[in-house]
This record gives sequence, structure tokens and C-alpha cells, in this order.
Amino acid sequence: MKMVHVLVVSFPGQGHVNPLLRLAKLLASEGLLVTFSTTESIGHMMKKATNIPGTCSATPIGQGQLRFEFFSDGWPADDNSKRQDIDGLLHRLETVGKESFTCLVKKQAEEGRPVSCLVNNAFVPWALDVATDFGIPCAVLWVQSCAVFSTYYYYFHRLARFPSVDEPHLSVHLPGLPILNSHEVPSFLHPSTIYHMLGNLILGQFQNLSKSFYVLVDSFEELEHEVIEAMSHLSLPPLRTIGPLFRSLKGSSSNSSNGVRGDFWTAAEGCIQWLDSQPLSSVVYISFGSIAFLPKDQMEEMAWGLLKTGLPFLWVVKPPAKEIATDTGLPAGFMDKAQGKGMVVEWCPQEQVLAHPSVACFVTHCGWNSSMECLTSGVPVVAFPQWGDQVTNAKFLVDKYGVGSLMGRSDRDSQLISRETVERCILEVARGPKTEEAKKNALKWKKAAEKAVANGGSSHRNIQAFVDEVRRLALTATSFEINT
Repeated sequence: MKMVHVLVVSFPGQGHVNPLLRLAKLLASEGLLVTFSTTESIGHMMKKATNIPGTCSATPIGQGQLRFEFFSDGWPADDNSKRQDIDGLLHRLETVGKESFTCLVKKQAEEGRPVSCLVNNAFVPWALDVATDFGIPCAVLWVQSCAVFSTYYYYFHRLARFPSVDEPHLSVHLPGLPILNSHEVPSFLHPSTIYHMLGNLILGQFQNLSKSFYVLVDSFEELEHEVIEAMSHLSLPPLRTIGPLFRSLKGSSSNSSNGVRGDFWTAAEGCIQWLDSQPLSSVVYISFGSIAFLPKDQMEEMAWGLLKTGLPFLWVVKPPAKEIATDTGLPAGFMDKAQGKGMVVEWCPQEQVLAHPSVACFVTHCGWNSSMECLTSGVPVVAFPQWGDQVTNAKFLVDKYGVGSLMGRSDRDSQLISRETVERCILEVARGPKTEEAKKNALKWKKAAEKAVANGGSSHRNIQAFVDEVRRLALTATSFEINT
């Protein structure tokens, strides 16, 4: 009997590929055939960094299989110069990319593995149009929090007042959420944003939401039960938390899943060995993800403030793409003075780093993947959000979940964070008055996350229900074809 085939499609960004690929592996472990897809340029980077399988082969995971197949945005896969223009990239994806992806979907049926379900994420809402055209049931993986989902929903349907040009400092009051001050609202919804296209793209998902039979969220019920309860009264497809996805395959019967990663860059060698040599709960881990870059003057303050703490550190400083003419590197002389005190790398295996007992705290941009990883690894945070949902995540990490301190508010705040502030915020969480409480709360959420993904847990039940529904829909479609 053929396995039910699920096609998972991701926006070409590291923070999107990671959760979508984790979901793909989880679905494969449940006995499904899963094809993971994104653009050819990202496929090129993934193959170079992690040696993922080619499109002609499939990796056994649990009782199922995982394969990769990529679509074109019309630009050469190894030339990223035009992809730095986000508006141009989004337009290209919705035109050339959509056409190429349509051919990819059609090809699956022609080669004997018709797609029974398509799962996309919010930055590729047009994938739902493709699925609808083929009559394929579709679902959404929301790769941000339930709280942020609620914020976008209320904004899209004009069910609440949000900051506007006339009232830029307006606070937002939503059911199930604490009051969000103006700077705590997802920045793509703020009138001051320069990224209107990204905000419109996400809102486009809500335009297409009725085409989905499920909304899956990389979060867990115990973490966001208040907002989930508040949204249960809204006109929505079933919204189910299935995270944290990075923990869902831990301890599974799959021996292949951990060898399939979605990294765009090769992780530096020696990170874990260096952490092994450090004292328990002593290391400051700093990473601002795959997109955010601090301005030169802020990098200088961050660097010297970090040194002033006297704590060992592991700092991910990813150089900007060669097509971006900007100076975001470390200040002159820093590496000499940091000799023997820390390690600077371009990329590292973050899940392993955050799980390491020598890590004391995480200085983070508060992207949702990083937020979930530190929150459910028992690691306190120093929050330094930059844009998008990060500003909202930071508020929840600090004020709602109680796992750290806020260093800065967002990239809209033109105030330079001084080295003295950097030093104070890090020491406050790693060695100071907030250390014990932040660690206690972080460990509480870690325990709750482990329970959620364990057999019978809230996330485990939700993923089982989703897989059962996918199989039912596939059977119904097959029965219809036989009867007609």
C-alpha cells in the first residue's frame, strides 16, 4: 500500500525552513511520505552545508520517508545578488516561483505519488492557491507564537484598535493577551515599519485561511493556554499547537532524523568541545539569528560590554552576504583582548549549545525559533529584539514567562545600548538578582515542553489527530476517484 504523500513548502529563510523541516521529519516518523520544498537557491545552500539527500532519493524516518524537491524563483541558484531586495524577492516568488511550484506539484502525480495534503507557512500564502487549484487539502504551519497569530488576526479583521499614523503610540488590548504597548506590537503592523510588503504577505495568509483545514502552531498549549482559549471562539479552522517541534523527535525510533538538517551554513567545528571545557553555567551565548545584523556602533558596544562582564562567551557573528555593502563586524582589537576568554564563530548547532550545561544565558534577538529553543531548554535570556514578531516575543519572555531581562526594545528605537547597559543586563541574568528566578522559570517551561511532546501530551495528541485527518482525507479522495 502506498504511503500518504504530504508536500511541505517553506519560504526561503532559515527561520522558516527550520520549523517546516522539523514538521516534515515528524510527519515522516508517523508513517507518511513527506516531500520538503523551498527554492532551488536555498536547496543549493542546504546541500552545501549539510549534504541533504538529492531529489532522487528518500531518507527513511520512523515508519515513513522524507525527500527533497525544490522550485525555481527564476534567478541562478548560486547568485544571491537580486535576492537581497526583499520586495523584489517576494514578487518573484509569487510569480515565477508560483509557476515553478505548480509544475512541481503536477509532477508528483505524474510520477505516481500524488499529493494528499499540502502544508505551507505564512510567507508563502500563494501555495494555498496552488493546492486549491489541484483540489488538494491544505494546512498551515504558523511559525510564530499563538499570541502573534491572534494579533495579526485581530488586525486583519479590524476587531481591535492598533497604532496608526494618527495614533502611533496607541496600546493594543486583545482577549487572552496582556496589554501590548505600541513598541510591543509586531513591528510589521506598526505604521512606522519600512517592511510593508512583509506585513501584507503575512496578512495574505489570513485572506487564504478559509482554504486550510488545520492551523498548526510551533508552540505548546501549556505555554499559551490563555490566548488559545480566547481564540477558540473565533471563526477559524482548528488551531492546534504541536511544538516545540525541535523536541518532538527526541527519543523517537528514528535514527535518520537528526542527520537531516536545514542549515544554510556549515556549523563551526569545536563549539561543543569548547563548551565542555567551561565551568557549569558560566558561558554567555550570543546569537541574533540568520537575518538581523547590529549596526557598527552597536556591535562595538555589545563587544566591549561583553568583555566587561568577565564571563566566557560563545558569539555567533555571521558575516553579511557579500552583496550587502555594510560593516557589521567586530571592533578592531576585540579579538586580541578576547583571546582565551571566548569563542567567535560564524554558525553553530544552536540546539546543542542551548542544551549544554555550561551555558548560563542566551543574548537573543527573540525570533520565535530561538525563543522556543531557549525557553524549553531551561536557559535564561537577555532579550534584544529587532523587528517583526521579535518585539512581541521579548515582552512575553520577560514579562509573561519570567525567564530574563530586556536589553533593548527594537530597531525602531534609535537609542544606542551602551556597553555599561550590556554588561549590567548580562550579569543581572547570569550572575545577579534575576538569575535564580529566571533559571527556575526556564526549567519550569522546559519540563512543561517535555510533557507536551511526550506520548499522550497535548502536542503529541494534536499531531496524532492531524495525521489521522490527513489519512482520512487521502482515503476519501481515493474512494471518490474509484467511485467516479
